Amino acid sequence: MLSGAQAMVECLKNEGVTTIFGYPGAVICPFYDAVLADGTIRHILVRQEQNAGHEASGYARVSGKVGVCVVTSGPGATNLITAIATAYQDSIPIVAITGQVRRDQLGKDVFQEVDITGAVDPFVKHTYLIKDTKEIPRIFKEAFHIASTGRQGPVLIDVPMDVQLEQFEFSYPEKVNILGYKPSSKGNMMQVKRAVSVLESAKKPVICIGGGIFGAKAQKELSEFSLKTQIPVVSTMMGLSALSSKHENFVGMIGMHGTSAANKTINSADVAIIIGARVGDRAVKVPEQVFSQTKIIHIDIDPAEIGKNVSVDVPIVGDARLILSELTAKCDYVCSKQWKDEVKSYKDEYLKNLNSRKDIEGYVNPVKVMKALSDKLPEKSVVTADVGQNQIWTCNHFEVKKGRLLSSGGMGTMGYSVGAAIGAKLADPKVPVVAVCG
Repeated sequence: MLSGAQAMVECLKNEGVTTIFGYPGAVICPFYDAVLADGTIRHILVRQEQNAGHEASGYARVSGKVGVCVVTSGPGATNLITAIATAYQDSIPIVAITGQVRRDQLGKDVFQEVDITGAVDPFVKHTYLIKDTKEIPRIFKEAFHIASTGRQGPVLIDVPMDVQLEQFEFSYPEKVNILGYKPSSKGNMMQVKRAVSVLESAKKPVICIGGGIFGAKAQKELSEFSLKTQIPVVSTMMGLSALSSKHENFVGMIGMHGTSAANKTINSADVAIIIGARVGDRAVKVPEQVFSQTKIIHIDIDPAEIGKNVSVDVPIVGDARLILSELTAKCDYVCSKQWKDEVKSYKDEYLKNLNSRKDIEGYVNPVKVMKALSDKLPEKSVVTADVGQNQIWTCNHFEVKKGRLLSSGGMGTMGYSVGAAIGAKLADPKVPVVAVCG
């Protein structure tokens, strides 16, 4: 027999959780008491609840595991909302645990009660309000499964205080079976063959990558496909560091804050292979204009994203790592030297213009700062960038080699970098981590 709070700790341990981020309050105290008594899970105390979510996000992105954050009810839960929305926009797997008032007090507007499941419903993968203590094991098992599979994202579990105190016979399920939630991963082989056929007729192909590359852990497969086909690669902000900045086929970041070289490359392409990217407004302002003469192959784990912002010729729903492996095996296409030379001329022109800019006396040149930071840091380092002009300088001019560049993309959340840096450092303590703030 365990209390609900003790069961919550056992659930986390069964999911391999060793570090959680949070801020205690009255109605989540039973859980905190259980964490303290157990002694095997490390708790990182934040100064404000939003940071618990950002630290869980940084931890998840570097470790490849689900990040976990814990807060109390009312203002504790509402302070977490921005971090949940940030994780949702960028498809980061986190499980957020919130304390809640007793079950008999729900809906009575008692002290520090708020309908947090209703508040976050538009920007989470799923929410749970636990009303039956015996449901704790099933709900925790499902929450981690939902957060980490398909298109990854945040799941919230709201736990009333009396649920944490009530005793029951604990048993953790081995499997998950959720009706209506069966994400496709393999990819349709007929569509893969169609993609190969379209590519074989391409004169100016380009690969455009997004954050979905990391969700699929497809960095190696992406590099192998690009090297075999010699197709140039451009990136959205969220896709940066999936390929090294020094990779022979990497061009740069696209979009309103990207490089002219990357934008000219995608504007000139006749076939674009979009992988794990939403084709959002900051990356492509007017998609139908940019891609009016371009055949689109769109690979994404989330079918809702394919065709949402741009018309697609070959849609492939599935795991980018598996699909890239299939494309590499089935495709014998090699990009022409003429197109490679054209892309190189775009890069040379961009660098020439960049290097021709004169320093302003009395001011620091941010491009040189980023270059110096790149040169001084070890190859495997993590840099987190806050939102604003500092973010643009970092994304365009910091040279990622074997490490990671983390920032808030879709939500543009100010204050993300320090929390994400702490989470990243705890995920891999041996790797140097630098937060760039504005």
